[in-house]
Amino acid sequence: MRLFYRKIGKGAPLIILHGLFGSSDNWLTIAKKISTSFTVYLPDQRNHGLSPHDEIHNYDSMSDDLYELITELDLKKFFLAGHSMGGKTAMKFAMKWPEMIQGLMIADISPFSDRKNNAQAYNEHYEILRTITDTDISKAVSRTDVDKLLAERIPFGKVRSLILKNLQIDDNKMFTWKLNARALMNNLDKIMEGLPFTRQITGFPVLFLKGENSEYISKEDYNSIPRLFPAAEIRVIKNAGHWLQADNPEAVSEALLDIKDY
Repeated sequence: MRLFYRKIGKGAPLIILHGLFGSSDNWLTIAKKISTSFTVYLPDQRNHGLSPHDEIHNYDSMSDDLYELITELDLKKFFLAGHSMGGKTAMKFAMKWPEMIQGLMIADISPFSDRKNNAQAYNEHYEILRTITDTDISKAVSRTDVDKLLAERIPFGKVRSLILKNLQIDDNKMFTWKLNARALMNNLDKIMEGLPFTRQITGFPVLFLKGENSEYISKEDYNSIPRLFPAAEIRVIKNAGHWLQADNPEAVSEALLDIKDY
């Protein structure tokens, strides 16, 4: 699948993958901050942003999409970062093509499946996707109208702000969604699952970022992650939840610059 992407900056190539409900726009602020050190590529993953839609949505397909993009860009070796779902895509890619990775940064996601936390996150994500598919936004005339419709079932303004970034106006001047919510809902179990590791991944520096107020990386992960990535460092990003790139962009930008200098 040929992914839409944005490119900014100059220097060593760095690809950053957004998470569920996100898009390349989510990382533009950070890309600009580090644009003198990296040539930053920001793809929209399948079923998100301006990239194509497909009924298949799993980490094999998303890592293969990334390989196709890298082939198109003619990149031989590069830095790779990913947040949440994008972090799992990045880890899956590193499992399949480790020789291409110069450094890896994973933002607030574990490679493992945590049944308790996954159940809560699954229900929250499913409700968001179900709300998107159930809500008729065709008569809305402004983003405020859409926000009010979503607020009936999604009470958190910060979450709605993220979702509203997926709005677009079609040729009939009606609001529609860039996000393929139905396909994501049908594949949510695959998005939430852990990655099957069969061997240690070595040969490049690995930095995991944990949002201070997030539970996506558990205490158990501190012992388990180094078994898969022996070079891994886990760094806590202060004053940040799961969307740490929005909560503390300065610390995330600093971490990306650090991975370059390891």
